[in-house]
Amino acid sequence: MTGLIDFYIAHPFWLWLSAAAVFLAIEVGTGTGWLLWPAASAAAVGVVALLLPTGLPAEIAVFAVLTIVSTYLARRFLRPALAGPDPDLNDPTLRLPGRPAEVVAAFENGRGRVFVDGKEWAAETEGDAAPVTGTRVSVVGVHGAVLTVR
Repeated sequence: MTGLIDFYIAHPFWLWLSAAAVFLAIEVGTGTGWLLWPAASAAAVGVVALLLPTGLPAEIAVFAVLTIVSTYLARRFLRPALAGPDPDLNDPTLRLPGRPAEVVAAFENGRGRVFVDGKEWAAETEGDAAPVTGTRVSVVGVHGAVLTVR
């Protein structure tokens, strides 16, 4: 066991690399986004320890500074870049208003079926119009699984 400790003291690169791996494993397990930056900072300190003769206090200081700066910059600049206008990227109904659709079943009593974006949807008209099969309409709203068309 002392041989392993002596190895890590002689080669701090491996100690920092293992710390980065632990941070990264915890980050992958939790998915919070907070431990990604300490993992990257530990890997960077490992490279610094490999290239420059630094001591443990200097490495810990570099790790602390890199972690604080990288976490701040990521939270400040990456979050707005990743946030989109839609609250849920996987919800296709948020992209339907304004899209053209084709009537595939004639409307009766204000209800029918339309084909839009590769799917057939139940639909209702916005006014008293009764579009016939093959007519082009526009989606103006979504209420659950029913589209409102004009």
